[in-house]
Amino acid sequence: MQKCKKCLLYEAGEKEAYKSVSDYLNNLDDSLKVDSKTYQFRLEWCKSCENLISGMCLKCGCYVEIRAALKDKSCADYDNSKW
Repeated sequence: MQKCKKCLLYEAGEKEAYKSVSDYLNNLDDSLKVDSKTYQFRLEWCKSCENLISGMCLKCGCYVEIRAALKDKSCADYDNSKW
């Protein structure tokens, strides 16, 4: 399977990884997560970033769906942070 630039896990066809990430986020305490508007804002920035490939950030190796959901995280592109 060819890696999809600027795609999130689900969009890239990474169904098993997406299910694991989704299960993790669904079981995470809401007090640790940003609101849905902030989450979507962060994901849109990630989708436009040249460091995204198949849902993974090439700067830090995280799944962007997880990083974007957490209150205590910020964009991993420290020299050019988007959020």
